[in-house]
Amino acid sequence: MTNKHLLPVYDKPMIYYPLETLRKAGLDDIMIVTGGSSAGEFLRLLGNGKDFGLNDIYYTYQEGEGGIADALRLCEHFAEGDRLVVILGDNILEEDIAPYVRRFCDQKSGARLLLKEVSDPERFGVPELRGDRIVNIEEKPAHPKSSYAVTGIYMYDDRVFDFARDLKPSARGELEITDVNNEYIRQGDLHYDILSGWWTDAGQFESLHLASNLVAQQRRRQAGGT
Repeated sequence: MTNKHLLPVYDKPMIYYPLETLRKAGLDDIMIVTGGSSAGEFLRLLGNGKDFGLNDIYYTYQEGEGGIADALRLCEHFAEGDRLVVILGDNILEEDIAPYVRRFCDQKSGARLLLKEVSDPERFGVPELRGDRIVNIEEKPAHPKSSYAVTGIYMYDDRVFDFARDLKPSARGELEITDVNNEYIRQGDLHYDILSGWWTDAGQFESLHLASNLVAQQRRRQAGGT
């Protein structure tokens, strides 16, 4: 079975889009966390990243389905005590995230999330907003406290690895990234921006189809079409 991140979105594999997002933001040393039987496919497809204008792509292998926070823990040696930007392989968006990355770099410490208003927030991690602060994030709530989703784009200082090490598996048996983000909230050090352009996670059939349509429309606009 093909890994979903290798499926085509419009005219190229899904994984190309998050890589382009990072490259456009000036991030050219990338760690890819993958697992299962498709790890070699990523290496054959992407190589060392030079063909994509990257400095280098590194790879690490995740055993089982440990969740996003578990995958993040595997990147500690790659970060080498520095800050890092995380993007999930199924996140496709219209905007250049470079301005948000610059804001994150200007922070003295902490984390930064990108939010997007959606019609189905119950599918995502949902922030509870109070003024200009996020006071809590709930994972896939039955009764969302806002219409915003936490997108799969996260920016962290090096404390993230300490927080991730202290996590306990959720009822789903995973280490939840929402628990990491809530720890930053408890520390009073979580910031956010709201995306204005379109965004989709492309992780389900419907959103994969939507992503292809959105990319196609964007290409037509760029080419001067309608």
